[in-house]
Amino acid sequence: MNDSDGDCAPSEANFGPWMWSAYRAYNELLREKVKKRFDAQEGPWMDKVADLLVQVVNARWEGGRKKEKELEELYGRLEQLLSE
Repeated sequence: MNDSDGDCAPSEANFGPWMWSAYRAYNELLREKVKKRFDAQEGPWMDKVADLLVQVVNARWEGGRKKEKELEELYGRLEQLLSE
């Protein structure tokens, strides 16, 4: 009986889960690095967009005619930010 005949012999199939984990870790690391770059370059702008989106959602939930004008103003500000 050879070592290669046993169930514990190294083969590509035995490494499958480890290779998948390695690719996943690589992709997660790359994703985190990309997120850091976006945050460094676009973070302040994205913060403004996020703040406006929260204001829009809150204005829509509160509703009523009084909020219609405020909502139009918020949409205008959001449109301006997105065109920058």
